Amino acid sequence: MELLHHTPRADVARSEIVDRGIEVQASFSTLCAVEYMKSHNIPPAIIQRVLLQPAKRRSAAQVMHKN
Repeated sequence: MELLHHTPRADVARSEIVDRGIEVQASFSTLCAVEYMKSHNIPPAIIQRVLLQPAKRRSAAQVMHKN
């Protein structure tokens, strides 16, 4: 099993956009999710990872927000 290293999410707003993009994908389509995330300036590498490689998404335990 590959161990993934992710840095903690420091931007709560961006985290919420990514989560919403995943919801858009589930409800509508991947294309809609891509356009939603692009319109909110999410980097292409993150869009690709979260939408096309679900196994590489952060789990709830990995999501840590800085205050």
